[in-house]
Amino acid sequence: MQPLSDITVLDFSTLLPGPLCTLLLAEAGARVIKIERPDGDEMRGYVPRLGEDSVNFTLLNRGKTSVAVDLKDSDERARVLRLVEEADVLVEQFRPGVMQRLGLDYDSVARINPRIVYCSITGYGQTGPKARVAAHDLNYQAETGMLALAGDAQGRPVVPPALTADIAGGAYPAMMNILLALRQREHSGSGCHLDISMADNLFTMMYWGLGNGWGHGEWPRPAGDMVTGGSSRYQVYETADGRYLAAAPLEEKFWRGFVDVIGLPQLADEPDGEAVRQQVAAAVRRRTADQWMAAFEGRDTCVSVVASLEEAVRDPHFQARGIFEHEVANRDGQALPALPVPIAACLRMPAHRGRVPGLGEHTRQALPRKETRS
Repeated sequence: MQPLSDITVLDFSTLLPGPLCTLLLAEAGARVIKIERPDGDEMRGYVPRLGEDSVNFTLLNRGKTSVAVDLKDSDERARVLRLVEEADVLVEQFRPGVMQRLGLDYDSVARINPRIVYCSITGYGQTGPKARVAAHDLNYQAETGMLALAGDAQGRPVVPPALTADIAGGAYPAMMNILLALRQREHSGSGCHLDISMADNLFTMMYWGLGNGWGHGEWPRPAGDMVTGGSSRYQVYETADGRYLAAAPLEEKFWRGFVDVIGLPQLADEPDGEAVRQQVAAAVRRRTADQWMAAFEGRDTCVSVVASLEEAVRDPHFQARGIFEHEVANRDGQALPALPVPIAACLRMPAHRGRVPGLGEHTRQALPRKETRS
């Protein structure tokens, strides 16, 4: 029995944050009923495709059921409300006010089912001047100071490769709070409304910068601080063959081993700064990435080759860990590796249960029938 096998989740969300949150819940055993528009989640139409749906949709919706309804239709909405009566969790990702116009806001739902845990995931939260402003991950990173810290020495920000706000600021905190709310419900008997703001949650990831600013008035600068590229001990260096080494010998014992391997032991006691960084960079450029990794073999120096994503998924370590051994398949039997998720193997959905639902595939069996009027 999985930890959430007795939990039913109604998922009104689309695209990434909400669907990833409910994927995590499904992987832990929850029954996730995905409520879709008659034309489906927008992400179904993305490219590249795997059969009828996009690869993105396939990765995020493994193990769920799909119910297609028009929430603007009062009869269909009434049928959805009957699902609400028995649900444990509701996840929605609309801008504030949308669910209220549909009669599906927390107050309305809680009157039907006071035990429900109602999770709202938005960019800026349910309150505040920006609550209804449209934005995406890049905007949230820009407005919380995170994007500025990803800049070079001239302060030019670089578009980040990861959707940090959607995942680390949205999906993960949403799941965490849902689990906490379910635990609290065991004591209180009541559910609650969770206000998950993706922008708010980005600040947690910059704890060190906030601490420096609040504690000492030293606000971090791009390429000017320990973890933003301002240190020789936490840096990316180019090799002779045009590849890169990620070197993070922060602690003294790692640093001494690092400078010894690169042939500059005299730098061990030099103060960190631009002069040291230039000497290290010049030394690293003298050998290829493979030559350096051979030289660092067996030494604790915290050095890695910067791998491409394709190289990373083929890394013998990750292959040995089995993180790509689960599969997700569509209705035609086409399959690809399932998205790795941060759920322990002993708690996770069995590999054979990983099918993605077709649009509205489960509407008839999952949705209560319309009541006939005499």
